[in-house]
Amino acid sequence: MPSPQAAAASLPGGKASYVVSQGHLKASSQENWLRLGSYHFGTDGTVTASFYLWWQRNPEARQRTGATPDASCTTTAGGSGTRARACEVLTAGGFMGAPDEKRTGTYTLSGNVVSIRWEIAQTWTEQWTVQGSPDGKLARLDLTHSTLATHGYGYGSNAALSTRRAMSSVKAHPGTLKQDLTSWAGGKITNSMDQTFGLSSFRTCSTTTSCLTYLQPSSNNACKKESGCPTYGGGTSANITSIQYYLIKLANSDRRDTLWHWCTCLAMERDQFCYNGNSHVKPLMQIIDDGGAFRGWVGAEASFSTSNSRASDMLAVFRISDFG
Repeated sequence: MPSPQAAAASLPGGKASYVVSQGHLKASSQENWLRLGSYHFGTDGTVTASFYLWWQRNPEARQRTGATPDASCTTTAGGSGTRARACEVLTAGGFMGAPDEKRTGTYTLSGNVVSIRWEIAQTWTEQWTVQGSPDGKLARLDLTHSTLATHGYGYGSNAALSTRRAMSSVKAHPGTLKQDLTSWAGGKITNSMDQTFGLSSFRTCSTTTSCLTYLQPSSNNACKKESGCPTYGGGTSANITSIQYYLIKLANSDRRDTLWHWCTCLAMERDQFCYNGNSHVKPLMQIIDDGGAFRGWVGAEASFSTSNSRASDMLAVFRISDFG
């Protein structure tokens, strides 16, 4: 019988519970998919997975969350103020409910490489490299091989997957969060690495405490005339390139958050206050370390086109963390 210390050492990075984002993103495909959820490793060599799935084969409409940030962090006036608009936050279809799939498998650990074989009808194997954080409270997974996925990120600790932090703790995070992202749009793959996530710019909502908001006053590359804002966007006389950002908690007893954002000019082109077109919906899972501290998110973008054109979908897998 192995000692508890030996059993713990057999876990990837010494950690049992991981939040994971992975996707099949290929430029030539319009059957790409995204999975966001968790892995739980047992000391007996088994692993269980629980995931939300978004697939271009079965595109899902954006879903209402029921959360509208209050007047302390939003405005009902619109215009060019410093607050985001008071709009009900949207997320990816299905993310408000239970996960779409659960599966089991086995894993082996060789040095800093964990290999997984899922016990499903088709062959699905994965390899991830494992790296521990300098403080020892977190481990990171980087996908190096998969028979089905092309990209993946994971973070783990020994905190229960039911452990999460409130938005007040998220806002108070003392470190710098950096984002690594791989996205698919219009048949093109884009990689964005080591981008600072401006959490400090978000405004705390005093009544709807599950929400943070941010009106980004201008953007260099988004919200341009050629991107659907011929009257109000950048490059026009109006030259409105602001972006409405909303970050909210979706659950009290698991890691789910969501990020929603859209160009202000897109709503103005439609004479709308809250944009109902192709906004960006980005489900998130909080990264929590051994001490129960918030350390960022893994996430996915599952923004299926409202025109039912798969070529116009916006898909991504990413991580936003202080340990990248």
